[in-house]
Amino acid sequence: MSNIEKSQKLTQAKTKLMLENPYFGTLVSSLEFETNNNIASVVNQGDKFVYNDEYFEVLSVDEITTHLANSAMHQALFHTDRGKDRVSSVWNLASDYAINDLLIENGFALPPLANYSSRFEMLYAEQIYAILLDELDLTEDEEPQEQQKEQVQEALISDEEYELLMEQLKNKLEKQGDLPKGIERFISSNQEAQISWRDELYRYVNAHAKSDYRMFPPSKKHLYRGFALPSIYGEELKIVVAIDTSASIDDELLKLFLAELYEIIQVFPNYIIELIECDAKIHNIQRLTPLEPLETTVKGGGGTDFRPVFEYVEMMNEDFKFLIYFTDGMGTFPTYEPYIDTLWVMPKTEESVPFGEVLLLN
Repeated sequence: MSNIEKSQKLTQAKTKLMLENPYFGTLVSSLEFETNNNIASVVNQGDKFVYNDEYFEVLSVDEITTHLANSAMHQALFHTDRGKDRVSSVWNLASDYAINDLLIENGFALPPLANYSSRFEMLYAEQIYAILLDELDLTEDEEPQEQQKEQVQEALISDEEYELLMEQLKNKLEKQGDLPKGIERFISSNQEAQISWRDELYRYVNAHAKSDYRMFPPSKKHLYRGFALPSIYGEELKIVVAIDTSASIDDELLKLFLAELYEIIQVFPNYIIELIECDAKIHNIQRLTPLEPLETTVKGGGGTDFRPVFEYVEMMNEDFKFLIYFTDGMGTFPTYEPYIDTLWVMPKTEESVPFGEVLLLN
């Protein structure tokens, strides 16, 4: 392919963006373009779009259009500034996952080997970064310092940074016109810009149900182009969930517990969950699978005793990954530390637990 033909392909992609997705097209018009055949594909450098024109030879105009939109969104969302003081390789991957999810939602066709995973749907870059930081094997040079790890746990974007980001984004939105689908999650509220207990819960669950890659069955996303790429093979999520139905749990808190259980089911489609409803004794046990809908009896209303749940888990003698216990923390604990990893999810309280981890509801 001649240089003229390559240039025409890039021009066609820009024009297509401007006509079909004017929001992205306007953003792309502010990018500076540079060829570099020493890189494999594309590199985003702030407001500069650096690409290997030989790589563009094998792409369709639609796929080049996606690359342009991806690069424009990195620039529009200030990912370079937001990635400062973070592990750059992990941050670049996380921000790419977030943007490509947005692009798929808006009907773009992803190029081969694009960074995309359905498990990161509707998450923003900081959330994905926190998850990847737990999963990836980093070298000693890449490992974040302890202070950085604490920052990831506590506040991924400071209030000052967030306010500045929102002001800059809103200014851009006024100039670009109609917004793409899903952009709201990047600019909706300050609460969304911090790691909430839901994000922590996602990270905890995800750490016990990592995905890997298998060549069979292959991903169907690129089969029409003759590519047989690996598909994500998700390990089955097999956990116990206990819900405290004692008298100290009011209806609003109980609804919140059930809502978060439903959220877990939505995030992990391949699951077996042993659901236990318990106050001072167990009132209901239900094994949830994708074929078994969530049906709770919500019986109880008495005192709180955590021991029956742990006794039942030990009697099951099955390979469940861990236990999530939704409670207010006021009850009788076992006198020993059970073998199963336990995550206590509870409202802000002065109560302490003798074992396991605690996640507090906002």
